[in-house]
Amino acid sequence: MEYLYLLQQALVWLVTAFWLYQLVVSICSLVKLKDKPIIEEKQHRFMAIIPAHNEATVVKNLIESLEKQNYPRELYDIYVIADNCTDNTAKIAKEAGALVYERFDEAKKTKGYALQWFLNKKIEEDAPYDAFCVFDADNIVDTNFLKAMNKKLCQGENVVQGYRDIKNPTDNWITAGYAIFYWTMNRFYHLARYNLGLSPLLNGTGFMVRFDIIKPTGWNTKTLTEDIEFSLKNIIEGRKLGWATDAIVYDEQPTDFKQSWSQRTRWTVGHIQCMKEYTGLLALAVKERKTLMNFDGLLYILGSIPMFIVTLVLLFLNIIMYVAKGMTMDELVLNSLRYLIPTFVLPILTALLIMILDKKPIRPMIKGLLFYPLFLGTWLLINFKCLFVRNTKWEKIDHVRDIKMNEVN
Repeated sequence: MEYLYLLQQALVWLVTAFWLYQLVVSICSLVKLKDKPIIEEKQHRFMAIIPAHNEATVVKNLIESLEKQNYPRELYDIYVIADNCTDNTAKIAKEAGALVYERFDEAKKTKGYALQWFLNKKIEEDAPYDAFCVFDADNIVDTNFLKAMNKKLCQGENVVQGYRDIKNPTDNWITAGYAIFYWTMNRFYHLARYNLGLSPLLNGTGFMVRFDIIKPTGWNTKTLTEDIEFSLKNIIEGRKLGWATDAIVYDEQPTDFKQSWSQRTRWTVGHIQCMKEYTGLLALAVKERKTLMNFDGLLYILGSIPMFIVTLVLLFLNIIMYVAKGMTMDELVLNSLRYLIPTFVLPILTALLIMILDKKPIRPMIKGLLFYPLFLGTWLLINFKCLFVRNTKWEKIDHVRDIKMNEVN
């Protein structure tokens, strides 16, 4: 029991240190820093790339929002990768004004493979672009997105994540959960690290990459979370990612719990794949480069599944310690509630703080706020399931909300 107690205390200090670090970093999102200076005044040429698999319902709205950018139209082209489509996505995209590339490969169906295939073609062509932006077909894009990303290029940024917002946050408690989660990540993870000089991460959609960065190797990712993988590869190479709060993209989230479960399972499996592939390389980068940015990248990958496992072990040890001390069931329940109540209350308070800071409307989100702990709780169940059962097969998430830019505003 003495050894178990020492192990319990060591794990408590480990978890406490990890979350104190995250808290200190998050506080830095409250500090407003001076804008970076312009290194080169230029209007750059962009590719707007849209990988799309059977997205006939929504792809037109995205193309229309890109056509209305507050940026010279001759300086950007809109490409749709109609990836293994069996509907009329390609036809609708062409009619809306996009340049369409059709791809058919049943063995390689993820967005990462589609980007790799398309960008290899553009590299071979030596296409005359300075950078490319990637969007999901269900997105709609703020009119100043390209203008904001052009400014980042002028400031010397090479890889930049835009602000990922939600176009259907009030549909139900599931979409509200996604919205609150992304609003929290936007400020307390991405913005906080950008302010500190650490590295944010790419977040699936609404990001920009300088074309020269990928020309030597192409877009070479192999996990289910190509965005996280590409981010980690850049951090390992010592390349800091950027953040653009004013480059806003609106994303559709699933309303069906089964689809949400499937989507978040895919993300968790992708994180596990990245953990296996890049933990050692991140640790080596910390040793060789000795930068806080590399250490923070290592903490990110260790703070997902490994920290979840540590927490489970700690809970198990607590139960053993309580039983060994001869505690009654009532005492065990009361001690458990000391941990469980803050676990449910703190996410709601954090979400409220984020919404106040970012001036999000609170009244339409009250139901979502109350159910937010449930949304996070189901994600913990997904993490637990993925410790033992991992499906690496890509499954499509249906996008059906026909929402235009003026309706979001």
